Amino acid sequence: MRQNVGGIDRVVRIVLGAAILSLLFLTDSPNRWWALVGLVPLVTGVVAWCPAYLPFGVRSCRSA
Repeated sequence: MRQNVGGIDRVVRIVLGAAILSLLFLTDSPNRWWALVGLVPLVTGVVAWCPAYLPFGVRSCRSA
């Protein structure tokens, strides 16, 4: 599994994922479980690999 998510992209994904995930704890709405969607950008940012980039051949990191 080669990395396909670069530095700035990773930071943005981690910050946005954490912000969305924090809604799980900050709201009392019955729909607050939708905040778990924040796990997707958080995990893809941490592991530096995004499966959605594969079909399009997109890479936001430098070639090795």
